[in-house]
Amino acid sequence: MTYKARKKLALFVLVVGLPIYIIVAATIMSYMMTQEVRFPLVVEFFIYVALGIGWAFPLKWVFKGIGQPDPDEPPQQQ
Repeated sequence: MTYKARKKLALFVLVVGLPIYIIVAATIMSYMMTQEVRFPLVVEFFIYVALGIGWAFPLKWVFKGIGQPDPDEPPQQQ
């Protein structure tokens, strides 16, 4: 995948995908909390931490090197 395509995909993931993921995760967690049996507070905490960090690991390849200059671009003359 080219640098520009990865950059566009990373922007799409952050602007569209991440908010959708947050809404889905919060909806599922709120549904689980309204049931008669509730998780202990420590377990709840670790679930939220896992949900907060877990989205990044499958998408790590998209964000790797995005902050660097485009490697496909020819060097500029000064």
